[in-house]
Amino acid sequence: MAEDYYKILGVSKNASQDEIKKAYRKLAHKYHPDKGGDAKKFHKINEAYQVLSNKEKRSQYDRFGFAFEQQNAQGFGNFWQQDGAGFDFDLGDIFEQFFGGTRREQTSEDFKQGDDIEIQVELNLEDVLETTKKNITLSKYVVCPRCGGVGAEPGTDVKECQVCRGTGVVQEMRRTFFGTITHQSVCPDCNGEGYVPEKPCNVCKGEGRIKEKKEIELEIPAGVDSGQILKFKGKGQAGRKQGQAGDLYVRISVRPHPVFKRRGDDLYTRQKIKYSTAVFGGEVEFPSLRKGKKIVLKIPKGTPSSKVFKISRRGVPRFAGFGSGDLYVEAQVDVPKNLTKKQKELIKNLQQEGL
Repeated sequence: MAEDYYKILGVSKNASQDEIKKAYRKLAHKYHPDKGGDAKKFHKINEAYQVLSNKEKRSQYDRFGFAFEQQNAQGFGNFWQQDGAGFDFDLGDIFEQFFGGTRREQTSEDFKQGDDIEIQVELNLEDVLETTKKNITLSKYVVCPRCGGVGAEPGTDVKECQVCRGTGVVQEMRRTFFGTITHQSVCPDCNGEGYVPEKPCNVCKGEGRIKEKKEIELEIPAGVDSGQILKFKGKGQAGRKQGQAGDLYVRISVRPHPVFKRRGDDLYTRQKIKYSTAVFGGEVEFPSLRKGKKIVLKIPKGTPSSKVFKISRRGVPRFAGFGSGDLYVEAQVDVPKNLTKKQKELIKNLQQEGL
């Protein structure tokens, strides 16, 4: 009876892909030969992970995995033989032909690829009016400074993997009621690299990377909005042994502003104007959202309260586009409450005149 892949990884049959991945990483770290682990045990762990981490392979394993071995035990192993010679099949071809779909073998680059990082960055509304540089500090994997990411102690060589003989892949042959199935997979000892360090780096222990706090400068383009996600290629986790680094995904959150409101690329604000200015007209000056700049608004005579003025191209720059949105200013006539004796007399005279 074949060993249960789920038991090998220590997970239940209902385990999620994330749980399977975490279990594999934990066991691989414990039993990796480079770290003094059991090579045979590591090989079984890798074999189990390659099946259970692939949705199609896992589905077929759940349906037929144990049946294959039971058929062999009951004497069906020779059923597909002619003249003593067994048929030779490729497992991927059989799955494609009988069950549909395609397969993708894991490569050394899959094992070496660094993970992506996702973070959130908060900005003030003023910040989105122009390209902004933001410095952030992350605890992440970086290339090992001692070995330069190779994974070997400086001055030592790397040697050919004895399991795969430098090819990076191993072949497994199994007897099933389909016949003899040949399956090619990534070498569990070298993770498909074809070589192993003669002496692992003392700092990174052969990983080619170490974890440390790293300050990163991000250039955030003008016009970004809350909920938008920016991708910074290669700014994620460093890969193992000179593998490709992951990417950094930054989710933008723009803080609310007490005076200006944003709707798309347009800005909205309210501005009080004197009663006399509303009657006779004039100019009103107030601070702009842009630092150090002011806005001068021309008020025509007889302007009623709540009148909205549009100032073209004074809104938010369009992200990855040309031009800007507009600024809308709602004029609020400030009716005085505390009047001097002279002001009261003037108002009474206006009232007598029918105003």
